[in-house]
Amino acid sequence: MGPTDEPEPTHQPAGAPELAGAPTATAPRRAEAIALRRPAYEADLKDGLDRFFEPRRTVCPWCASDRLRERLHTTDLLQHKPGDFRLDRCLDCGHIFQNPRLSSEGLEFYYRDFYDGLGEKSSGGIFAGRGATYRRRAKALLPHVSGVPGVPGSARTPDTWLDVGTGHGHFCEAARDVFPDTAFDGLDFTDGAELAERAGRVRHGYRGSFVDMAPSVAETYDVVSMFHYLEHSVEPGLELEAAHKALRPGGHLLIEVPDAASRYSRLLGRRWLPWLQPQHLHFTPVQNLRDRLTALGFTVLAEQHAEPHDRVDLLAATWFVLDALAPRDEAPWLPRRPGRLKRMARVVIVTLGVPALVVATVLDRIIPKALIRSLRLSNAYRVVARRD
Repeated sequence: MGPTDEPEPTHQPAGAPELAGAPTATAPRRAEAIALRRPAYEADLKDGLDRFFEPRRTVCPWCASDRLRERLHTTDLLQHKPGDFRLDRCLDCGHIFQNPRLSSEGLEFYYRDFYDGLGEKSSGGIFAGRGATYRRRAKALLPHVSGVPGVPGSARTPDTWLDVGTGHGHFCEAARDVFPDTAFDGLDFTDGAELAERAGRVRHGYRGSFVDMAPSVAETYDVVSMFHYLEHSVEPGLELEAAHKALRPGGHLLIEVPDAASRYSRLLGRRWLPWLQPQHLHFTPVQNLRDRLTALGFTVLAEQHAEPHDRVDLLAATWFVLDALAPRDEAPWLPRRPGRLKRMARVVIVTLGVPALVVATVLDRIIPKALIRSLRLSNAYRVVARRD
């Protein structure tokens, strides 16, 4: 996520419209969808949560140090699926990672109905409304492909671009405004990439693992982008190796990830939105990423902090407070449907909290970029690298 000076739309955290319990024209259809999903969730939960987690790690997955300390303990603040989640920090390299990490069954359980199913409409609407942000991400490549005046062939517009973790392909659709002659492909482990291809947002939409796919597209792409993807990856180091395979020599890699070094991560604690538990498995310090890219055969061309900052920290934290005060809304993974009084109480609490949400939004927006940089408030960083 990330703005520059250009204003962009403000959004509640994903899932907030449903959690608010506000009546909509599709409420009966949603209630039916919840009822249809409830038996599957009940079956998933009847034997407990242990199978959703791997054994605890005793060493850092980035540098193998055994000097670990708990950084955060939290729950699922967005969907309110059951479970407790812990992040550990390596005292040697600073890498932060989920420990114990979700298993393959856990990843399926906690992702289900977030970006697709019950959550497809709300998440799709949020991503579709971020065109200005996506164009800024694409423009981060421009200084590195504009060429040197008077030197023919010193740089060229990329012919092919693979967006890894593309979701529904909205980035590719917006980036085409910046690079109209580039063919954009998208890859995702959900059906979003296939939906993006059918919608015409990408040339090809691939569903599956980038690590598995990379050998079959070796040296195919001029650009590979990973915007808020690595933090979701089980093994981020393997994803970087896959990017090196997929890129042509001289091709570019764009990476954007949450920055746990942000002061907001401490000021807001578990209510800092980029923690996004249980989905975010890794938080890699920028120096660690630079070192790994160099070791793989990349040259880091640019590192940005204030530019990719998404002005949503205070708004999201305020929403989490309100959401915690209000009774839970109906969801198929919760043990029982809330009664009418609880549903009404939720609407009242959220409605009364609207002024606080407005104030938080204004505060997010008025902080100058220079202050964000000097106070190290940025919630993300971006790296542009070239395969040598």
